[in-house]
Amino acid sequence: MRHRPVADIAHLPTYGFGPQSPIWWGTMGFIALEGTGFALAVGTYLYLGHLAPTWPIAPKQENIWAATILTFLLLASVVPNLLLDRWARQQNLRKVRIGLVVMSLFGVAPLIARIFEFQALTVLWDANAYGSVVWFLLGLHTAHLLTDAGDTIVLAVLMFTRHSRTGKRFSDVTDNAFYWHFVVASWLPIYLLLYWVQ
Repeated sequence: MRHRPVADIAHLPTYGFGPQSPIWWGTMGFIALEGTGFALAVGTYLYLGHLAPTWPIAPKQENIWAATILTFLLLASVVPNLLLDRWARQQNLRKVRIGLVVMSLFGVAPLIARIFEFQALTVLWDANAYGSVVWFLLGLHTAHLLTDAGDTIVLAVLMFTRHSRTGKRFSDVTDNAFYWHFVVASWLPIYLLLYWVQ
């Protein structure tokens, strides 16, 4: 039996950006799952607050400097992250290398601020329901910070090796930048809820 080719697709690219990339869809699915996790955790916080005769069940959180610094760091990171995404789509290796180094620093700095934020909390995780849900929310977001900081650092290292010669790495950089936006956006309502609404 003879096989007749229907179309020659050898000229098509082996990678894409945004929705053209399967990794982007995986990242989108991960964001949907994790976003649901954040929503459930915030819902738990609000539900417990509704049931409790007084809320929060802890001394008032006066020291919010670490959390506020963390928030400003995340907001400040949005601009270099947008630039990095643009440079990766242009496949500008020199600028992408610079952008990844900058974003690696922006990935580590909030983690340092988070250590001080945990130390400033007025309740322990096992003290009561309030303590448990506050530590869970902060721990959940910390896991996302760690995940993206690690991914960014690995990408930065790869872009300084021979692996930077493949276009797929630039696509990976845009997916990483996309995920960082989620990490920033997911923190803002948690910050407001824990430190301003209470």
